[in-house]
Amino acid sequence: MVSPSSPSEPDAQISQADALTYWNSIPATVDGMLGGYPHISRVDIRGSLNFVEKLRRLHAFPAPGMWSRGVDCGAGIGRVTAGVLSKVCGIIDVVEPVDRFAKEVRVAKLAGEGKAGEVYIAALQDWTPVEKYDLLWHQWCLGHLTDTEMCRYLKKCREIVKEGGWIVVKENMSTDPEGKDIFDEVDSSVTRTDTKFRVLFEGAGLKIVKTEVQTGFPKGLLPVRFYALQQG
Repeated sequence: MVSPSSPSEPDAQISQADALTYWNSIPATVDGMLGGYPHISRVDIRGSLNFVEKLRRLHAFPAPGMWSRGVDCGAGIGRVTAGVLSKVCGIIDVVEPVDRFAKEVRVAKLAGEGKAGEVYIAALQDWTPVEKYDLLWHQWCLGHLTDTEMCRYLKKCREIVKEGGWIVVKENMSTDPEGKDIFDEVDSSVTRTDTKFRVLFEGAGLKIVKTEVQTGFPKGLLPVRFYALQQG
């Protein structure tokens, strides 16, 4: 069980209202989604596809080579939805709290390919799933949840992932010299340590099956780590 954070903890400063204000001021473009680093998108997508391929080798894909349903959690404009999930899932749902970002997903090429599923305009902690999923993908979004919210949310994910399915987390890692989480007042989010993520995963009843660091990003950016989780 994860105890509520004390007021002095970085995640206690998170404000959903402030986060939404920030993201509503950001253009609905790849440049906006990647904080002014659109050139890393190709490397990011390639790294994610390579990671998924490694998961495929751990558990054979069902015929005809795709999972039936995935969900992009905190999807933004659907960059990862189209670049990663559409390559490995037959139907993809998206969860995104910013309405105008969600609209970009609706008009994306994905819809024309018949792969677009439900679009939930909701924060992750408020999302009420109605499906079960082979793949739940989270990238650069869990920092907007407090530790308590994240643990509660991951427990929800544990209930809706299919047997043998995957909960994937891809997030920045804190480089604080004292090993602490870092609060970013610009977008009201927290960058967690690897240790903190592991504590939260365990608290949610999830086990890490595979983890690795994204490679190929420019120097000066925070390290990014993948976690592939299953029911513990």
